[in-house]
Amino acid sequence: MDAKTRKQKGILTYILQFAGEYKSSYIKSVVIAVIGVAFSLAPYVLMGDMVRKLLSGERKFNVYLVEGLLMALFWILRVSFHTQSTKTSHKATFQVIGNVRIALVDKLSRLPLGTVQEMPSGALKNIICERTDSMEPTLAHVVPEFTANLCAPVLLFVYILTIDWRVALLSLTTLPVAAIAMMWMMKDSGERFQKTQDTTKELNDTAVEYIGGIEVIKAFGKAESSYQRFADAAEENAKSFIDWMQACIIPFSLGMVIAPATLLSVLPVSALFTMHGTLSLPDFIMVVILACGLITPLITVMSYNDDISKATSIFGEIDEVLGLPELKRPETSKYIPKNHDIALNHVRFGYEEKEVLHGIDLKIPEGSVTALVGPSGSGKSTIARLIASLWDVQEGSITIGDVDIKDMSLTDYNSQIAYVSQDSFLFDTSVRENIRMGHPSASDREVEEIARKSGCYDFIMKLENGFDTIVGGSGAHLSGGERQRISIARAMMKNAPILILDEATAYTDPENEAMIQKSVSALSKGKTLIVIAHRLSTITDSEQIVVIKGGNIEARGTHTELLTSCALYRNMWETHVYAKDTDDTEGGVFA
Repeated sequence: MDAKTRKQKGILTYILQFAGEYKSSYIKSVVIAVIGVAFSLAPYVLMGDMVRKLLSGERKFNVYLVEGLLMALFWILRVSFHTQSTKTSHKATFQVIGNVRIALVDKLSRLPLGTVQEMPSGALKNIICERTDSMEPTLAHVVPEFTANLCAPVLLFVYILTIDWRVALLSLTTLPVAAIAMMWMMKDSGERFQKTQDTTKELNDTAVEYIGGIEVIKAFGKAESSYQRFADAAEENAKSFIDWMQACIIPFSLGMVIAPATLLSVLPVSALFTMHGTLSLPDFIMVVILACGLITPLITVMSYNDDISKATSIFGEIDEVLGLPELKRPETSKYIPKNHDIALNHVRFGYEEKEVLHGIDLKIPEGSVTALVGPSGSGKSTIARLIASLWDVQEGSITIGDVDIKDMSLTDYNSQIAYVSQDSFLFDTSVRENIRMGHPSASDREVEEIARKSGCYDFIMKLENGFDTIVGGSGAHLSGGERQRISIARAMMKNAPILILDEATAYTDPENEAMIQKSVSALSKGKTLIVIAHRLSTITDSEQIVVIKGGNIEARGTHTELLTSCALYRNMWETHVYAKDTDDTEGGVFA
C-alpha cells in the first residue's frame, strides 16, 4: 500500500503497536487510575452523608471527625494512586518513544539511498528527535488520565441517577451548548493544524540549510538573503499558530465558561423539586454537591483533544516513513555466492520519472580491476551504487557469483562490499573509532596497522591527539583529503572481497593520491576492485575500462585498446593529459 494512502490509525492503535512488552504497563496504569478516581469520588459521598446526618440531628463530634479523617485518607489514596499511575505510564511511554526512534533509524538503513536523500534532513531529524519527543506528555498522561477523567463523571452521573433521575438529566443541560462551542472550535482545525506542521517543517528545513551552508553564505555575501528566508519561514510559522489560536479563542472561552455551569439548571429546579416535596433536603444538598464535580473532568478530557490530534498526526508521519518501500531483501539469504564475479544483466534504473541507465550488461571478473569512466552525469556512479546495493534495479538483475543480490540478506551482502564515495562521511568520534567501524572487534594495534598500510598513519600522528583526535560532526575538523583517507582506511579495515571506490581520492593532492593508490593497490590484491576516477592516469593499468555515456556502455577494453577504438575515451584522455600537471605520475597504480 502506498504510504500516502495508508489508513489513519487511532492513537491507541499506535501506542499498542510500539509499546511491545510494555502494553501491560499501560493497562496497569489505567486500572490504577480508575481506582484513584473511585477514591477521588468517595469524599463527595462522605460530604453528602455528613450533611444528611447533620440535618437528621446527629450532634456527635466523633462521627464527623471519623468521616472527615476518611475524606482525608481517600484524598491521600487518590493522590498516591494518581502518582503511581503516572509513574507506570511514564515508564511505558519512554519505552514507546525509544521503540519509535529505533524503528525509524532501523527503517532508514533498509531504505534505498535515493528515498533517504529525497527526504529533507531537517524533516527527518525533526521527526526522530523533536516531534517524537513532543509526544511524551500526551502518551504519558492521555491513557490513564483520559480514562480516569472519563470514568469519574460517568460514575458520578450513575450515582446521581440513583438519587433522582430528573436531576441527573438536568446536570447535563450545559453539555449541548458546550458541544456546539467545541464543534465551532474544531471547524477547520485539521487544516489549521496541518498548516502549523507544514510551516514548522519548513522552518526546520530552512534552519538546517542555513546552518549547513553558512560557509557558502559568508563566502558569497549571501547572509542577508539567506537570513531573510529563515526570517520569513519563522514569521510564517508564528502566523500559522496565531491564526489558529485567534480562530479558537471565542468558542473555547464559551465552552469553558458554559460547560461547568451545571448549577444554573440543577440548583433552581432541584430547589423547586424540594419545595414540592419530590426531593428531600439531604438529597437536594447531595446532588448539588455532586453536580459541581460532574463536568470539570469532562473539560479535562476535552482539553486533551489537541494533544491527541498532535500525537496522532506525528504517529501518522512516523507510520508514513515506516511504510516506505524497502530494498527487496530476504531476512536470511537464499543462496551464498561461491565466488565474487559480478554481472549486471540488462540493468535499467531511473530517478523518479527519468531513466538514467538503459539496459546495462557488464561482467566484472573476480579479482580484477575495473574502471568506470565517462562524462559527468553519464551514470557511472549510479552503476557503482547499484552494485553496492544502495538502490534496487528497476529492471534486470545484478549477480555476485551467479547469485542475484536480491536473494541475499542485507547483512550478508553488506559483508561482501566495501564502498567509499567521494563525499566521505565521518562520525563525531575519534579517528581510531571511525577506522574501527570497518571491523568493530579490531584491536587498537590492528587499527593502527591498517592506517600504516593505507598510508595515513603519519598524518594521523600529526593531529592534536593522534588516533584519539575527535574529528567533529561529519569530520568537520579535518580537510576533505584527510576525511577521504580515513574513509579508505575504514574500508580497508572491513577487508571485504569487493571494493568500490567512487572518486574516493577526488579531494586529495597528486602526491597523496599516488601514495593512497599504491596502498590501495597493495591492500586490494586478490579483491574485486571497481574504481571511478576523474584522473584517467590513475586507471590506465586496469584490466577493464568501461566507458559510460548517456546511461549506456559506449565501449570497454584496456587503456591502449580504447585509445584506438573509442573516440570519446581518446578525447577524455587528451583533455586529461593537456590539463595534467607535469609532476603527476604518468602510469596508473590500480593493478
